[in-house]
Amino acid sequence: MLFTDLSSERVIKALQKAGFRVIKQGKHIGLSDGSHHIVIPRHKRLNPYTLKAIIKDAGLTDNEFKNLL
Repeated sequence: MLFTDLSSERVIKALQKAGFRVIKQGKHIGLSDGSHHIVIPRHKRLNPYTLKAIIKDAGLTDNEFKNLL
């Protein structure tokens, strides 16, 4: 499943619900839950394939991520 029209802010809020916390901010935002480290580009609309990689790196399935939105 590919997600479209999601901003980096919305993705970060969803990942924070999953237990991630912001560890670094700048052009990119770094998140960590202790075992996974993710870097998210700061954009108004994330590329669906970039978002798919972020979800995979977070150790989540598409359905788990969808439920966090």
